[in-house]
Amino acid sequence: MEFYSNYCQKKNKSQNYPSLEQRVKTVRELLEEAEYVVIGAGSGLSSAAGLDFGGERFEKYMGEFGSRYGYHDMYSGDFYNYQTREEFWAFEAKTILVNRYEVPGLKLYHKLFDLIKDKNHFVITTNVESQFAKSGFDSNRIFATQGDYSKLQCGGACHDTLYDNEKLVKEMVAKTRDCAIPTELIPKCPICHREMKVNLRSDGYFVEDKSWHEACSRYESFISSINKAPVVYLEFGVGYNTPGIIRYPFERFTYANPNAHLIRFNRDYPEGITENKDKTIGFTEDMNMVLAMLFEPTKGEQENEL
Repeated sequence: MEFYSNYCQKKNKSQNYPSLEQRVKTVRELLEEAEYVVIGAGSGLSSAAGLDFGGERFEKYMGEFGSRYGYHDMYSGDFYNYQTREEFWAFEAKTILVNRYEVPGLKLYHKLFDLIKDKNHFVITTNVESQFAKSGFDSNRIFATQGDYSKLQCGGACHDTLYDNEKLVKEMVAKTRDCAIPTELIPKCPICHREMKVNLRSDGYFVEDKSWHEACSRYESFISSINKAPVVYLEFGVGYNTPGIIRYPFERFTYANPNAHLIRFNRDYPEGITENKDKTIGFTEDMNMVLAMLFEPTKGEQENEL
């Protein structure tokens, strides 16, 4: 790891910047030596995997909504001020359908599972599409902190039960006309009769049910069990929207453990804190390419084997 002591970040390429091949080789060695692997994933991982909320994919699935309301990605559509709840739920149901129910486990997620499946590992993610579970990861080793597209909750959080929404979502989409669902399909809480909402952390009414707390407890126990053992924190596409969930804790865990290393995949913010500069490796390159390289010897390694 000596050549990382002067590690150059993305915006200061005048320093000695380790080559992609060097970084990949080092990461492979660190993963081989690690007793634990912790994966932290944000929206950048799903985008790299092909689950893009804008661009051609938005036009393909949500073009009718974009043309009518003037937005160009699904995130914007979630915050649009619709005139009716029927319009909002038409958009919401289609978004859930194309991102949660119609998408299988994507190749990049499968490749990530193949990379770490033989290691003692755990996943913490702010993503809500269940791609980890779809791609081979044990659900008992996943903590999805921000909810799941497949669940509904009381909009006022009057109780902590979550409800599967697949059947309702598909009916909403099938019966959508002119970007609106029938009024009778707007979901109502069975207890207080308030309108329900998707179980996503977007306000102070997010429901953390029993399963959420159990997953949180498993994650905390896993982190505690690492102590000073060799560990690699693999962070994918985590920016500064909610840095207190993954980015900052991973930096803190890396700093506290002399045998920890942080591998950060981030197109815009690959840098680590100064205190961890010798223990952080950043990648701005395409995640698909880097993960593929981790399964193959570098040119230098191939030459050494001859």
